[in-house]
Amino acid sequence: MLASTLSCAQTNGFKKTVLSREFLSEGVAVADLNKDGKTDIIAGYYWFEAPKWVRHEMSPARPFDPRKEYSKSFLNYALDVNQDGWDDVVNIDYPGTPGYWFENPKNKKVAWKKHIIADSVGIGNESPGFIDMDGDGRKDILCSDVKKKQIIWLQAPQKKGDTVWKKHAISTENVAGTDRFSHGIGYGDINHDGIKDVVITTGWYEGKADKSSGDWTFHPADLGEPCSHMQILDVNADGKNDVVAASAHKLGVWWYEQISENGKINFKRHLMSETTSQTHSSIMADLNGDGKEEYITGKRFLAHNGNDAGDDDAPLIMWFEFTPEKAPYYKEHLIDSDSGAGLNLEVFDMNKDGKLDIIISNKNGVFLLENEL
Repeated sequence: MLASTLSCAQTNGFKKTVLSREFLSEGVAVADLNKDGKTDIIAGYYWFEAPKWVRHEMSPARPFDPRKEYSKSFLNYALDVNQDGWDDVVNIDYPGTPGYWFENPKNKKVAWKKHIIADSVGIGNESPGFIDMDGDGRKDILCSDVKKKQIIWLQAPQKKGDTVWKKHAISTENVAGTDRFSHGIGYGDINHDGIKDVVITTGWYEGKADKSSGDWTFHPADLGEPCSHMQILDVNADGKNDVVAASAHKLGVWWYEQISENGKINFKRHLMSETTSQTHSSIMADLNGDGKEEYITGKRFLAHNGNDAGDDDAPLIMWFEFTPEKAPYYKEHLIDSDSGAGLNLEVFDMNKDGKLDIIISNKNGVFLLENEL
């Protein structure tokens, strides 16, 4: 174990704690891994033990060089996979490769056992969703299978002791949005029929009650360039769900207003922000306690190791408050200019004060932003 060198600062309504300045992971998650009643922070192969943020390895690991390497951990989330009462860690590796999960050793001083999630599936899309697809209270993985070029979801194991992730296809093979490095996917009810649909940048797959039918109808639409996680919500309170998306590697955050053209659903693009580029992850959460969720995103620092224009600009993180009663329907708020975002953000009430905090891991380090709004 390694004691972290911590630093704290106040930043626009948040208290920032720097757990590490090393590049450990682009993914992050939280869970009480040692069952001491305190929520720990997970960054790739490492976890930081609350409350002093002592660093532990789950498996032999090392920091990465942010200007030369990608990590072996693109996205993380915590889940008691085998339902033994101890949270495990799910890790999405480099795009197009199988995902895996680390089995919690229940406080034994041993390396965590690593299990492949589905060795026949190369998990595609750089913004897979951790979503409860079947309504059982456990997060599944919405992504693509790059081998068969299908939109799929991987169902978390259902029974105690079971460790098999079942693949469910919603599309036929060789469809749009299924390349190894595709960007952008979302899940929400576009056509207001009570069944959630899957959204990608080139359109949307119309949901069916049977989430394993493999034949969801695709509706082409222009929902922008390669982006991070696509969020589906009614931005302007007109009763129709819109799509909010941010450019993964260029400049811009937009909302796509759902409109009707010739009796069909289409979308009209509205620019929200050009504050920073490479907003490669997003999440929805109620930060200000008004009962409505806000949109949180930030710059993926050195996304391509410093080889893109603006790649090493200041790593900003910001949130957008939606104001459906008055155009332009949103307000942008800067949180911090020296943290940024990785491939997925996490929100959780870490200090049990009733407010959701933000947790980040990326090439700039590992950060906890405690909400003081």
